Amino acid sequence: MEQPVVVSGLVKSFGAQQVLKGIDLAVNRGEILAILGKSGTGKSVLLRLLIGLEKPDAGSVKILGQETTNLPMDELNEVRMKIGFLFQEGALYDSLNIAENVAFPLRRHTKLSDAERDKKVRALLLSVGLSEDLEKMPSDISGGMRKRVGLARALALDPEILLFDEPTSGLDPITAGEIGKLIRQLREERKVTSIVVTHDMHAAHYVADRLVMLKEGNILISGTWEDLEKSKDPFVAEFLSDAA
Repeated sequence: MEQPVVVSGLVKSFGAQQVLKGIDLAVNRGEILAILGKSGTGKSVLLRLLIGLEKPDAGSVKILGQETTNLPMDELNEVRMKIGFLFQEGALYDSLNIAENVAFPLRRHTKLSDAERDKKVRALLLSVGLSEDLEKMPSDISGGMRKRVGLARALALDPEILLFDEPTSGLDPITAGEIGKLIRQLREERKVTSIVVTHDMHAAHYVADRLVMLKEGNILISGTWEDLEKSKDPFVAEFLSDAA
């Protein structure tokens, strides 16, 4: 499976507003793809369509070779277990400590013993630099730490695909850089395929092999950072100037 994510003719509207107008996109195995665009251009909607949280009005979504748009919920959940999703705010359970948050999908979807689960949780938290903070509650840690915990939880089921929704938003430049390094490190160590929705051009430049820019529901440009730099499109130039 050389292209774990393939979407064709993807259309999505909310009321009278057509957010996506026929998106065609394929992501290669092991690739880190950044999706760029102004707020409200459908970046996060595209992620929600990929994981089945929204249904498209038209078009096809194939995940790991399987068409998912009309799958029954039990089959869709099987596909979702191969996808890790890092939500914008981390989306941790406030009533669970850090270790319990990471253990949640393991409790729900695996038959690991308590000892095996604890060992995996510790390894996952170590991999994101939080091995000393297992007992802390989400309310006691910083935004950057919450994102790391969310990432450890997203990795719990050893996904083949990772989806990141604004992974560096609200973070200081040093912490944002650390999250960027983690995304690249995961590709090297786990060979995962990653899609990163972001408006952080520094992060996109650093992590992405390829960048796709959305404008008014369409893909305006797709290519490397160098391809975007060569573009004569004023919209692309304006975006790149933010990273200068």
